[in-house]
Amino acid sequence: MAQRSRELRTVDAFPPEPVSKPNDIVRTDFHPAYKRCFDIIVSSLLIILTAPLFLIVAVLVRLSSRGPIFFRQERIGQNGHPFTVTKFRSMYANVDSTRHHEYFRKYMHGVPAPDEKGTVFKMRNDPRITPIGRGLRRLGLDELPQLAQVVKGDMSLVGPRPPLEYEVAHYNERHMKRLLVKPGVTGLWQVRGRDIVNFESMVDMDLEYVQGMSLWLDTKIVLLTAPSLIWAFLTK
Repeated sequence: MAQRSRELRTVDAFPPEPVSKPNDIVRTDFHPAYKRCFDIIVSSLLIILTAPLFLIVAVLVRLSSRGPIFFRQERIGQNGHPFTVTKFRSMYANVDSTRHHEYFRKYMHGVPAPDEKGTVFKMRNDPRITPIGRGLRRLGLDELPQLAQVVKGDMSLVGPRPPLEYEVAHYNERHMKRLLVKPGVTGLWQVRGRDIVNFESMVDMDLEYVQGMSLWLDTKIVLLTAPSLIWAFLTK
């Protein structure tokens, strides 16, 4: 209990900074035609190629714990537009999100995730996650259903990860620029560092992508995603 109290005092020591809201950003419809074509073609191909994997993952999730196969959650997309993201469920059903709220407040201030060794900024040992879900997350397989959302147009194959509304509430003007483009299934953050990258570095990568977006860069990131995930899985 004493340790818990010290942790809460540390979090509360951070100044409140809800300086932005999703509708505070500069509106933009920036989404090059080549990118939409790339999204539809590559995502459709990946859906076909991974169809057997979809079935296997669905069965594993169903057997892992009680609850639905899919997890749906409202996220913030381009221009602050909310949409529902779909993943394979990797957490136990009806879990409390308070732990993640506290984690994100620390993450924004460069504090490593609790209960992790070294400079790790993502919660690898989150008790809300099922054993099967832990493996799915490390390999990025929980994100597979989002390929359908790319085809639909809610997301892009490459772009910043879509944040939660309570995360955006703490953004400053610079952070809000992440929302100038469609959110992606993968991106520079995923292939360069993932859980060893702090929040400001993640924003730097997202803005680097926004400024340098091109067909070649999208292709390069997509090709690097699977090797990066496999390497991370084998070395952590």
